[in-house]
Amino acid sequence: MSPLLEARDVSKSFGRTRALRGASLEIGAGEVVAVSGPSGSGKSTLLHCLAGILVPDAGEIRYGGTRVDELDEDTRTRLRREAFGVVFQFGGLVPELTAQENVAVALMFGGARRAEASRAAMEWLGRVGADDCAPLRPGDLSGGQAQRVAMARALATGPKVVFADEPTGALDSVAGEEVLGLLLSTAREHGTTVVLVTHDNRIAAFADREIVVRDGATTGSPAVAR
Repeated sequence: MSPLLEARDVSKSFGRTRALRGASLEIGAGEVVAVSGPSGSGKSTLLHCLAGILVPDAGEIRYGGTRVDELDEDTRTRLRREAFGVVFQFGGLVPELTAQENVAVALMFGGARRAEASRAAMEWLGRVGADDCAPLRPGDLSGGQAQRVAMARALATGPKVVFADEPTGALDSVAGEEVLGLLLSTAREHGTTVVLVTHDNRIAAFADREIVVRDGATTGSPAVAR
C-alpha cells in the first residue's frame, strides 16, 4: 500500500542554519505517528514541510502521490484548508474571535454558510469538552481550553491529516495528556492520520509509531511497516 504522506531526502535551511539534512519518512493512512527529537533537531521544520507551510530547498514531499513541494502557494493553502488540520503549541487562535467563531470560520472558508458553520462549531466544541468556552475570546481561555478549541477547529473540517506541533508543550502533564487523549481518540474514531511533533517521550508513547529526528535527519523507523 502506498503511503499517504511521504518525505524523500528533504533539506531545508534558514540562512546558514541547516534545519533538515536529507530527512525521509513514510506515513500511512490512519496512522498516528510521533516525530520526536531534542529542541532544534528539525522536527517542527519537517512537519511544516509535510503540511505545505514551508517549501523544502531540496527533496520531495508527497501527499496521496501528489508533489506538495511543487504546488504554488495558493494551491498549498487550499490543500491545507480541504485536507489538513493543524494544531500549534499555543493554539494559534484568532484573538479577536470567540471560540465558536474560531471554529466556525474554518468551516466557512470551506464553503459552509454562517448558520451551518456556527451549529457545527458548537457540536465540535462539545465533542472536545469546550462548549462552555464558546462565547469566550482566546485571551479569556486557559491553556488547556485554548488547545481544546484549537483541536475542535482542526477536526471540524473533516481533515485527512492532522498535524500537531507540540500541542501539549504549554500545558502541565495532566492537562497535556488529557488534551492529547481527546485529540487521538477523536482522530482514530474518524480514521484521521495524525502527525505529532513532541520532545516528550511520554507524549510520543501515545502514538502507533515514533520517528526520531536528530541534527536534521530521520532515524528509527521512518517507513511504514509493510
